[in-house]
Amino acid sequence: MKARISVVTLGVDNLENSLEFYRNGLGFPTEGITGQEFEHGAVAFFTLQGGLKFAIFERGNIARDAGIGQTSRSPTEFTIGHNVASQAEVDAVMRQAIAAGARLVKPAQKTFWGGYAGYFQDPDDHLWEVVFNPGFLPED
Repeated sequence: MKARISVVTLGVDNLENSLEFYRNGLGFPTEGITGQEFEHGAVAFFTLQGGLKFAIFERGNIARDAGIGQTSRSPTEFTIGHNVASQAEVDAVMRQAIAAGARLVKPAQKTFWGGYAGYFQDPDDHLWEVVFNPGFLPED
């Protein structure tokens, strides 16, 4: 298996609310909800840098598609990292997310490893870290 990920899909409770947060609140580009003609198929895709696709799909539909029981939310299973080019950009992204309806978890601050980061949760409790890491600058 090659070390390549092409789609990351988050389970959400309300597809339309999550679409509003990511499209209008955070500004992620999307064509909106597709697959509504299929029972349990509605999904929204966002195109990120580097061609990565980010999708939101209702939790119950993920469980049904995978053939497993639906579990409760667990924000600490993983984090989504959004790396930016400066401390000021961390602060700006955090303000944008909060204004869009995210819940502040940890205000942006200097880290023990020499960076600067903060955490927020999206409307479905997914944990996002907005981070400036001087050794890992994003390509724009």
